[in-house]
Amino acid sequence: MFKIVHKRFLNESVCLMDIQAPFIAKKAQPGQFIIFRIDEMGERIPLTIADYDREMGTVTIIYQIVGKSTKHLSELNEGDTILDFVGPLGVPTHVDEEAKSVCVIGGGVGCAIAYPQAKSLFNKGLDVTVIAGFRNKDIVILEDEFKAVSSKFIITTDDGSYGVKGFVTTALQELIESGKKFDEVIAIGPVPMMKFVCDVTKKYDIKTTVSLNPIMIDGTGMCGGCRVTVDGQIKYACVDGPDFDGHKVNFEELTKRNSTYREQEHDCRMLNQAKNI
Repeated sequence: MFKIVHKRFLNESVCLMDIQAPFIAKKAQPGQFIIFRIDEMGERIPLTIADYDREMGTVTIIYQIVGKSTKHLSELNEGDTILDFVGPLGVPTHVDEEAKSVCVIGGGVGCAIAYPQAKSLFNKGLDVTVIAGFRNKDIVILEDEFKAVSSKFIITTDDGSYGVKGFVTTALQELIESGKKFDEVIAIGPVPMMKFVCDVTKKYDIKTTVSLNPIMIDGTGMCGGCRVTVDGQIKYACVDGPDFDGHKVNFEELTKRNSTYREQEHDCRMLNQAKNI
């Protein structure tokens, strides 16, 4: 059993938890993930490791409440336990040793995944620019945390209610056109956002890494549910990723596969809402 030692809501639908998991905390690296299961009847849910404390033996997860399992998890409190918490899984993020300037881009809850990347690179002495994009001011998360681990921090909102009005791609384009040189861009967030970031960076021949979020079940490469096509070859996000060269990812296929169970997910949400009435 794994104990919840800290819990706080970052906004109405996004929750942060520190889980007591010393063996995972000891080995975790930025870019890796865990799979949790609340109880014996629970589904397996993958979440990227948002942070870790090796001395305290804790692993931080940040998740959006979008379905039955994440809603159930959000209802647990400090001192409660969950049955399974497996990891670290996946390949840690790798940035070229010669890189000196990196732009880390996060979109929405994807910022939770972008944060450990930015933190690690900044602590290594790199020049780190962070661009965090949100729909509006109400859902902004991790602002103070990003400011502490970046040389330059930009917030964009779709409606202009906070930071710079527009999309992360607009901010990125303006930085590049102003003469800012990036050795690499790391983009993490909704699939369309990552695709459009890659469209921008490809024009300037800037290496771009994306963290993919396909449907995942077992997390060990056995089920094949998380397969993606990269450079014309089948890869599995759980064991080959989740990081891939964004210029080689088949985003159209990824988008279609991620919507496979959209109707079932909708029906499940409606059923759960009806039960809560």
